Amino acid sequence: MEQIKDYFRKILPANFILWTHKLRGILAALIYGSPAKNIRVIMVTGTNGKTTTCNMIAKILEEANYKMALATTINFRINKKEWTNKTKMTTISPFALQKFIKEAVKANCHYLVLETTSHAIVQERVWGIKPTIAVLTNITHDHLDYHKTPEEYREAKARIFAEAQTGILNMDDKSVTAFMRIPMPKTITYGAEGAERTRPARPDILAKKIILEATGSMFTVITPDSQVAINLKLPGKFNIYNAVAALTVAYDLKINLNVVKDALESIDNIPGRMETIDMGQPFAVIIDYAHSPDALEKIYTTLEMAKRGKIIAVLGACGDRDRSKRPIMGALAGRYADVVILTNEDPYTEDPVKIIEEVATGVPRGMGKSKVGGENLFKVLSRRDAIEKAFALAVKDDIVIITGKGAEECMVVGHEKVPWSDKKVVKELLMKRREE
Repeated sequence: MEQIKDYFRKILPANFILWTHKLRGILAALIYGSPAKNIRVIMVTGTNGKTTTCNMIAKILEEANYKMALATTINFRINKKEWTNKTKMTTISPFALQKFIKEAVKANCHYLVLETTSHAIVQERVWGIKPTIAVLTNITHDHLDYHKTPEEYREAKARIFAEAQTGILNMDDKSVTAFMRIPMPKTITYGAEGAERTRPARPDILAKKIILEATGSMFTVITPDSQVAINLKLPGKFNIYNAVAALTVAYDLKINLNVVKDALESIDNIPGRMETIDMGQPFAVIIDYAHSPDALEKIYTTLEMAKRGKIIAVLGACGDRDRSKRPIMGALAGRYADVVILTNEDPYTEDPVKIIEEVATGVPRGMGKSKVGGENLFKVLSRRDAIEKAFALAVKDDIVIITGKGAEECMVVGHEKVPWSDKKVVKELLMKRREE
């Protein structure tokens, strides 16, 4: 089936393909009776942070005693029922999505929190789903294989804001000015101290008094009406932005700030997002979904602050996707990691060896510690072997960071989804080491 789709994508005009996508979106809405009209939809879009922000919003709504549904890259939820997203799609097909929304409405959910990608917007997977609130996390280098230019990528995401009742914008993101030009009934901006020189204006909601630590952060959020101190268990300044974005949604919904505080402080981890795997080993092991240059740099800089030993980075790049970011990701690993292990990720129809080589071309550009093949730079095709190699090199106080897959449970090779879980493999290999 996928081969047939690829064939038609190559021979049919792009406008015709987009028309068929729209037709599917319209048919899906008609078949399921446009259920989104009966639920308040919170759409979260951006390059990075969408999944975490969605789960934070869902936790706040739950703490505020609202019934809610959630659909993200990693998980689906309708009230208390939760299950894993195994589709390899962040925003699922229009028929699956409309069916999901109908079930959420039937379960009397007040809100749907929907992670929304630029692909889904352009391909009309969210046709007929108008957001009550649209949230922008950030826009950085990604998906230029599909959108061709950064402007086209940004404009794709902007489309949902034109239909939103409230737009929530990251005032510290360089794209914010373009989003602020979109006519919306209400716009609320958020940000964090330290970005004063780059932002066009002071945010409506601001994180101040930030203290970053290896295992989390403390900060105070100032709103137009009040303020609240938050002790977040998730590390990294990027997670402060995610938390403040979620808090801004709560502010628009007039949810008490103490309820927001309790909800955010109760979150221990988001699966596959800076997730620590502890099996009693003397070194730290962290898995993360980071698969764009910006996300990777944020992860590495956060770990650099916490490191006492070496940072050992295991990474690859996705096939059939934006090739321009591959050497950039290699350069970031070369700059921040003491040891770089390049491996297979989701090759799709590309040669995984070629992908690894393209990532490798960037490693010397990282301007970090020089990397020598066989000493602190390795190319290991098997992802299992690459992770095992990282563990063999790790000693007490080192950090092994494995990026690109996060909580995913399959790897796409050719047109097949092959079962794969970084978390399961990591646990198996760590257990094996303990038994040896």
